[in-house]
Amino acid sequence: MQTVKFRHSVYLLLAALFWGTTFVAQSIAMETLQPFTYNACRFLLGAVIVLPAAILTGRTDSRSVNYRTASTPDGLSDARTSVRRLLSGGILCGICLFIAGGFQQVGIVYTTAGKSGFITALYIVMVPLLGLFLHRKCSPLILLSIVLAVFGLYLLCIKEGFSVNRGDIITLGSAVSFAFHILSVDHYSPRLNGFQLSCVQFLTAGLLSLIPAFITETPSLSAILSCWMPIAYAGILSCGVAYTLQILGQRDLNPSVAALIMSLESCISAIAGWIVLGDALSPRELSGCLLMFIAIILAQLPAPQLFFLRKSKLAG
Repeated sequence: MQTVKFRHSVYLLLAALFWGTTFVAQSIAMETLQPFTYNACRFLLGAVIVLPAAILTGRTDSRSVNYRTASTPDGLSDARTSVRRLLSGGILCGICLFIAGGFQQVGIVYTTAGKSGFITALYIVMVPLLGLFLHRKCSPLILLSIVLAVFGLYLLCIKEGFSVNRGDIITLGSAVSFAFHILSVDHYSPRLNGFQLSCVQFLTAGLLSLIPAFITETPSLSAILSCWMPIAYAGILSCGVAYTLQILGQRDLNPSVAALIMSLESCISAIAGWIVLGDALSPRELSGCLLMFIAIILAQLPAPQLFFLRKSKLAG
């Protein structure tokens, strides 16, 4: 079990790595494309990238809609149930992803990038709070890790003092939406084929993004083609790979721990900006990164009460 949890933690760490490095591609794309047009392109590309794996893995995965026994008369009702579950789960996750991405892109117009990153990453606090309503408890060690991570995020992201404006309120909606997305994935990922769930959520988020793109923006094929490289990077790695790794990685993991690991996106983004764009990290920012890494390590340790309980059983 510990080996499985470690492997899933690595999946989430890789997802955070791809999300963090996508910041550079996103910065380049925003010089030419508008937010919802960019989101529609990368989400729909992500769906196309994941589709072959969704079809191929389904034949051998009992949680998939095209499992090999689903074609038999006895498996017909199970197949219909699987399709309904996949559509409900994928559409719900896709709606959360669309709302979160929309709030984040609109909010950053009115606030700074640092504050946007900090407020968005507050989903690490909202996940355990919302999880209480779903009877998902956190150990004291995880709660301590969350406090350390939030303080680390503050040191990393906030450089000019903190005052609340309209953009911050909008961005807070992104944090809430990402928290709901993480909890939705936590609910559906053990019950569905991860690639199929990922494909449906991308298709949903991409199609929904097209609506405000055509209403409030002016999508242009020439502009999209001129940004094909950052769109490809974001669509393939940030969407197709990273969000699928999130779905696979959240299985058998406490959603609060998963949120902590994925919040490393902020650290990786800062480090990527340092390496690629030459944005030097100050001692304050490096301290924030260090605190976040410590928080992640603490969250992976066994809960102290379990250790003492195991020790007392051995003594008895």
